[in-house]
Amino acid sequence: MGIDDLVRLVPPPSRPVHADGDWAEVERLLGVAVPADYRALVAAYGAGQFADIGLLTPFTDAGTHANLVWQAGDFLGRFADARDEFPEDFPYPLHPEPGGLLPWAGTGNGVQLCWLTEGDPDAWPVVVFDFALRCDRYDLGAVDLLHGHLSGRAPVPGLGTVHAVPRFDGSRDRDHVYVRLSDGDRPHEERLRILRAALAPTADRGAFDGGQQRQDHFKAVDRDWLLTYETAYGHQIRVAIPPEDAPEARTVITVAAAEMGCAVLSTTTHLGAPTWTDA
Repeated sequence: MGIDDLVRLVPPPSRPVHADGDWAEVERLLGVAVPADYRALVAAYGAGQFADIGLLTPFTDAGTHANLVWQAGDFLGRFADARDEFPEDFPYPLHPEPGGLLPWAGTGNGVQLCWLTEGDPDAWPVVVFDFALRCDRYDLGAVDLLHGHLSGRAPVPGLGTVHAVPRFDGSRDRDHVYVRLSDGDRPHEERLRILRAALAPTADRGAFDGGQQRQDHFKAVDRDWLLTYETAYGHQIRVAIPPEDAPEARTVITVAAAEMGCAVLSTTTHLGAPTWTDA
């Protein structure tokens, strides 16, 4: 599997953030080269998360938790005391020790996806490391491991539930707007079809169908907008958009609602404050 296979499985943002920069400087700071498939991964997706798996990139602001170089520089120090006390939980050295584990992604509950940096970088295996719980080696590169896990073909213990529709959410500031709608006369499926047509192309991000309570999650791919159309918490469209897209989003969503046969009753932030109210 390669980056093209992963892109087909999980659509990347149309405008990835922190996706390019000076790789020579990155490798100078790290003291090692990085695998070609990781470079392709960063170029395609930038900073963000595959569900709960946060991808590190070297091009985020220095000193942030999503920055590859910062995480690599802090890795040995973070575990030095624990390794002294529990050496049996650390079967591999830690970067910048020769051949040490070097993190390139991680989950919200502390699992680290690391390269074992011995030999040719393009042949580095991945070690899934969770202190005192697991230290599992996979003879796969970053892209192959992600594809296997997210496709459900080869789930990786410790990386969370494999969702029916794998997704990547780019790391960026977003406005969260709740657009409350009247019911209208068309059935739910038709209203959903009209909404998605207005935002095409779209990609599924999962759904819940509880009869009268439904949620359909999807992404407007070219715009990098995240949407939920639901009746679970009232009849509404929830949209998460880059702040600069607010005027376009208001127009597109308002027109789509009218085509769905629904009136817009209110538009609020996720905190309940009125928004999209100016002319």
